[in-house]
Amino acid sequence: MKREQRKLDHIRYALELGDGNRSTGLEDVRFLHNCLTPVDPDRVDVSTRIGHLVLPAPVFMDAITGGAAEVKEINRKLAAVAKRTGVAMAVGSQYGAVKTGQQGDTFAVIREENPDGLFFANVSALAKPEEAKAAVDMIGADALEIHLNAAQELIMPEGDKTFSLIKENLARLQDCTEVPVIIKETGCGMAAEQIRELQAMGFTCFNVAGWGGTSFAAIEASRSNVARYEKFADWGIPTAWSLIDAAHAAKPWDTLIASGGIRSGWQAAQTIALGADAVAMSGNILTVLLQHGEEEAVTYLQDVIADLKDIMVLTGSRTIRELQQAPLVFTGDTLAFIQSRGYEAAFKRKR
Repeated sequence: MKREQRKLDHIRYALELGDGNRSTGLEDVRFLHNCLTPVDPDRVDVSTRIGHLVLPAPVFMDAITGGAAEVKEINRKLAAVAKRTGVAMAVGSQYGAVKTGQQGDTFAVIREENPDGLFFANVSALAKPEEAKAAVDMIGADALEIHLNAAQELIMPEGDKTFSLIKENLARLQDCTEVPVIIKETGCGMAAEQIRELQAMGFTCFNVAGWGGTSFAAIEASRSNVARYEKFADWGIPTAWSLIDAAHAAKPWDTLIASGGIRSGWQAAQTIALGADAVAMSGNILTVLLQHGEEEAVTYLQDVIADLKDIMVLTGSRTIRELQQAPLVFTGDTLAFIQSRGYEAAFKRKR
């Protein structure tokens, strides 16, 4: 029951806290308008890949919830939204479910609702290989997310703080399943140094999940009611900065996923232009679903994809790969970050 209550707390605090005053850094990123665009709106192709997996749209719903009886219906509704919009969906952490053998139905419900959907399983970086495989099997997953959440675990009273075992255990998880494996953060971002460490271990798919959106550090600080933890709500690498770092570290065959405070098709387009292959959203979709219903959530996602397509037209980009090469202008703190890391402001991800 304690684990179930924590899952419910996470939803409650995510809705109450929102994004707070966190900045993604995307406000410092501007497109250059292409007044001679050669792209007709009906010729835009937004399909993309995560590993060998083909996504019809680059936007998907990232890990949100599961693992408590009260949220089973939420997952069903999210799966219905995914079905109607044609986007992929990741579930919340299944770590507790595969360890205890309980609440698996709160995850499996998504496959009942959307039998042909693209779904991503989700476990801790400290899961055993057989647990990770069980998470994939539980929902017939097309990919597996392995989450890194050191800041959350550090602050959470029940947290697993054996951080020294993470890399050793990740090595065990490398080949635990045939589906693509995505290493993802949970709101604190990834730096180039750690991405290179993960690449050296053989991983090729990275969800940077930067600072700027839902913060589990902020959620756990609120749950713990310990005053000194409040400052850690501001801990992390802004999403734009993390993507810039990731783009410099990425190999041509790697997959980069942007998440962390992305709330519109405009921002989704910005992150793709920074080098992302796909874009994940979570807290905003949950908020729309719970406050306004399934129809509004469907419309919200459809508008995000429509706006992304329009920006592709206005930048002369027929495909996601072409949008990744669209010229950008940087200002403010994000420009200062680029300069402090020794990068060129006109950088583009190498493909």
